[in-house]
Amino acid sequence: MKPICFIGARGGSKGVLRKNIRNLGDKPLIAHSIESALKSNIFSHVIVSTEDNQIAKIAKKYGAEVPFIRPKKLATSSASMADVMHHGITELDSLGYNFDIFVNRDCTVPFIQISDIKKAIQLLRKTKCDQVVGVYKQHLNPYFNMMELDSRGFLKMSKTNGKRPVGRQSAPIVYQLNGLWVYDKEKFLRYRKPLLPKTLPYEISPETGFMIDTEFEFKIAELILKNKLLKI
Repeated sequence: MKPICFIGARGGSKGVLRKNIRNLGDKPLIAHSIESALKSNIFSHVIVSTEDNQIAKIAKKYGAEVPFIRPKKLATSSASMADVMHHGITELDSLGYNFDIFVNRDCTVPFIQISDIKKAIQLLRKTKCDQVVGVYKQHLNPYFNMMELDSRGFLKMSKTNGKRPVGRQSAPIVYQLNGLWVYDKEKFLRYRKPLLPKTLPYEISPETGFMIDTEFEFKIAELILKNKLLKI
C-alpha cells in the first residue's frame, strides 16, 4: 500500500501575501512540491487541502487532486494543523481512499529531496514508531544563544541545564522542525496531535530544509533557484 502526500495550502498567508501561489522561478510555489511528489513515484495520491478556489485550480493544473474543499473555519491563522489533517483524512476515508501512511508536506519548504522523503517513510515502517519528522541541527540554541524576558522584563536564557555551556558546540543538540511530517495514519487518528508520543527525527540538511515564512526568505529561495544551488 502506497502512502499519500498531503499538502495544506490556505489562501490567507500573512508572512508573505498569497505565498503558496506566488511564482518561485517559473511556477507557483505550491507547484514545486506537487511536481516533486508526483515525480517521486512514492505516493498513490498527491492531495491538496485548501479553502481557496484559485489555489485549488493551480493545484489541479500541476497534477494534484483536490477532492474536497477545506472549511473556512480550518483556514484561519488560528486553525490547528492537526484539525486540518484530521478533516482531510476523514474526507479521504469517506471517498474511498486507501492508505496507512500519510506525508504532510509543507509547500513552503520546496527544496526537500525525494531521497529524504523515501528514507523518512522507510524509518517509520522499519521502527513502527508513531511518526517521523524531518529536522536539522539548529545553531540557534536555547541553552546558549537564545533568550527570553523574565517576569521583570529582563533577559534570561530560554533554557538552563546547570552551568551555561562555554560554547555552542558544548550545548545540548537541538533540532529545527521543517516541512516533512510522516505519520502512521491510525496512530495519528488516535492522538490527533501534530507531534505524537513516539516520534523519531530524520535529519536532513539545513539547506534542503530551508523554509519560506517571510519576504526576505522568499528572496533567498529565489536566489537559490536562480543560481542552481539546490535542485527541487
